[in-house]
Amino acid sequence: MSGQSITDRIAAAQHSMTGSAISKAVCKATTHEVSGPKKKHLDYLIHCTNELNVSVPHLADTLFERTANNSWVVVFKALVTTHHLMMYGNERLIQYLASRNTLFNLNNFLDKGALQGYDMSTFIRRYSRYLNEKAMSYRLVAVDFTKMKRGVDGVMRTMPVEKLIKTLPIIQNQLDALLDFQANSNDLTNGVINSAFLLLFKDSIRLFGAYNEGVINMLEKYFDMKKSQCKDALEMYKTFLNRMTKLSEFLKVAEQVGIDQGDIPDLTQAPSSLLEALEQHLASLEGRKIKELSTATRANTLSSAVSSLSTTGISLSRMDEKEDEKEDENRLKVRQGHRAPTFHHNEDMPPHQMGQMGGVPMMAPQHMMYNQPVLRHTNPFAPMPGAQV
Repeated sequence: MSGQSITDRIAAAQHSMTGSAISKAVCKATTHEVSGPKKKHLDYLIHCTNELNVSVPHLADTLFERTANNSWVVVFKALVTTHHLMMYGNERLIQYLASRNTLFNLNNFLDKGALQGYDMSTFIRRYSRYLNEKAMSYRLVAVDFTKMKRGVDGVMRTMPVEKLIKTLPIIQNQLDALLDFQANSNDLTNGVINSAFLLLFKDSIRLFGAYNEGVINMLEKYFDMKKSQCKDALEMYKTFLNRMTKLSEFLKVAEQVGIDQGDIPDLTQAPSSLLEALEQHLASLEGRKIKELSTATRANTLSSAVSSLSTTGISLSRMDEKEDEKEDENRLKVRQGHRAPTFHHNEDMPPHQMGQMGGVPMMAPQHMMYNQPVLRHTNPFAPMPGAQV
């Protein structure tokens, strides 16, 4: 199916009549057209999250309503739109999502009637679980791991042991949910799932960056920890090694589908001798008779491991900086290309609409048009030649 359906046009017209600009924008971002949400609608919704007189609960509820649709295209695009707003919108959106007892309940979603319905429904279920986990992480720690300060003086590198032991499993759970998306290059066959994969790719770099720094901090403190803490830390490190392998496989898919190799970080694993040193130290604390490494050997092993993981951290940060530069360029183009929508009370709106929406007017005309990337065999994620991005 290409273009907006009759249902899409009717829904947009209804929102125009009721004066709900946000509902209209959500409707247009989540049409039946098999392509990712259009950038002009995403930009508008991002702007809405920054306006204090816009109801964030109403915006979120409108997105939730779209996930109740029977079409995999509409539901998938609603999830992509939500994810995009969680990443680039005002923090009060993810705060609201995290405050809800339930978010997306799509574990049983299945579109039996559409082309690709069965296959895409599987990824919708997995994707919704990741977004639920992302919101849950924020609820538990009151911070988005993908946006926290990184570096030597970053949050995870300076976190006390007690808090670190509690926080790392939360990051692990979110990363597990992301990697459980499990799409290979043959699955990325349309603009909707491509949009989701690209957002997951960006999240994976930032999320693993925080995870990596937390593990470095844990390793630096390991030999001074209590026995119970060492036991937990050892299991977390083993889990970390497993997740690094899975992330490497995820990044290989990103490279296969055409994401620039220069945008893919290098993951450097710590030497295997470190795991042996950690296990020997725990064994000695538990009173088991083993031949423990000398202090000098242990220090050298730890130093080598921290150096390797720090190299990974530098690579992740470099990719993150490149992404931030691209986003800054995009925001500048948006500001230069069209007038930002204004918000004021609409005297013609019914009183209940004004109370619900804060009097948000119709969507302002957009002078800059954004072309949807067309799926191409070589690189489905690269912009079309001449397209404005």
